[in-house]
Amino acid sequence: MVQEYEAIIIGTGSGTNLVEPLLQQHPGGKIAVIDKDPPGGICLTRGCIPSKMLLYPAEVMSTIRRAGRFGIDVQVNRVRFDAVMKRMRDHVDGQIEAIRQSLQQEEQIDYYPQEARFVAPRTLEVGGQRLSSDLIILCTGSRSLIPPIEGLDRISYHTSSTLLHLKELPASLVIIGGGYIAAEYGFFFSAMGSEVTIVGRNPQFLPDEEPEISEVVRRKLAGHLRMVTGHEVTGVEQEGEEIRVTAVNRDRKSRATFVAETVLVATGRAPTTDILQPEKGGIETDRHGWIVTDRHLRTSQPGVWALGDATGRYLFKHVANYESEIVYHNSLFNRQMEVDYHAVPHAVFTDPEVAGVGMGEREAIDTHGKDAIRIGFYRYEDTGKGLAVDAGDYFVKVIVAAEDHRILGAHMVGPWASMLIHEVIPLMYTPDGSLRPLLRAMHIHPAMSEVVQRAAGNLMDVDDYHHLIGHHYGLPFAATG
Repeated sequence: MVQEYEAIIIGTGSGTNLVEPLLQQHPGGKIAVIDKDPPGGICLTRGCIPSKMLLYPAEVMSTIRRAGRFGIDVQVNRVRFDAVMKRMRDHVDGQIEAIRQSLQQEEQIDYYPQEARFVAPRTLEVGGQRLSSDLIILCTGSRSLIPPIEGLDRISYHTSSTLLHLKELPASLVIIGGGYIAAEYGFFFSAMGSEVTIVGRNPQFLPDEEPEISEVVRRKLAGHLRMVTGHEVTGVEQEGEEIRVTAVNRDRKSRATFVAETVLVATGRAPTTDILQPEKGGIETDRHGWIVTDRHLRTSQPGVWALGDATGRYLFKHVANYESEIVYHNSLFNRQMEVDYHAVPHAVFTDPEVAGVGMGEREAIDTHGKDAIRIGFYRYEDTGKGLAVDAGDYFVKVIVAAEDHRILGAHMVGPWASMLIHEVIPLMYTPDGSLRPLLRAMHIHPAMSEVVQRAAGNLMDVDDYHHLIGHHYGLPFAATG
């Protein structure tokens, strides 16, 4: 027997934004909500929320370390790691339980806390039952990507999910990976008191950021932890109470060994479609296993939509929320709204913060040509607020079209970068996307937002920018390679 539903939602992250509209659309009808993991989605249960609750205490420790610069003599008696973790877990667990009760108590919802897999087009098997609907929404998330490293399956290691359950601070930690997860948790554990080593395979730390921004972050973090780039981890081995990590320099082919109490694997995210088996539902996936959708977020199977991490495009909660709005309009009202990814913002909550939106310099040059773009630059320390907070070495970079000053992208590194980027984002959604309103707007003085306005008013050609970056920061490379 097949249980028919008005709609089926797989995943309890941003897909649940559609629950209330669906209930209103089908009064008296039933919808199914399925999630094999604790309800709330990756962001709440093992991503954005718990990690940021941990990173704030790390920020406090960073502030204390810098207090002497301002004439304040302060001493930390001890860091109660168990209390830091408990504060995070109490909040997250409380939210999970509230969502679980809400799903269980709503009469129009059948909640299935189990795995789902397709057995036919628009038909799923869940816990031995078969469910079907003409409207299925896939927000199945992602999981930690575990690389094929020799010996990894024979040791106890952590991912960004499992480390959230730690109760004792590891004395030493090797992080395999050089992306944003490594940057954030490297900062956290080093601030708590662990001896941290980051081993990244890419020659550039934070490889998705502008090279000069990545270099500033690398230099700052290197003051608190060991940073190794351009090394491929080839093997791990348990030796008593310690783990030995072997890596090969990708240029020189020489070997290096790192020893720590525990290992965090932070090498990216992978799809969950091996569980879902979308091919049996007539749903196309790409060669990596991510679900393929069109510009309307429709899959190859009529009536089935996908959003969030499931598509593998932009693995950010704010993107998934945006995409849920597109699916809402297109699936419920048969509209033809297209996704627009020209100004997707992101932030890395390390020390210092990093934020960006839109094109990087290389993409802008490849798309428009070197002579057709201008770069705006300004240093934090050259503003009143930047001077007051001793924000040395940090800067804002804005990329615009030379002809009409249309904003192509913006990137920044320094305190409050995740907030300052919002000086730029709304302008990129205006009809002409121009930088000019930022220049005309009155900015509070002295506030850090002035650094963005001044960068916008300090445009130069690409070569002049490279010369300036080299002069200020001694970077031995040009940002365009």
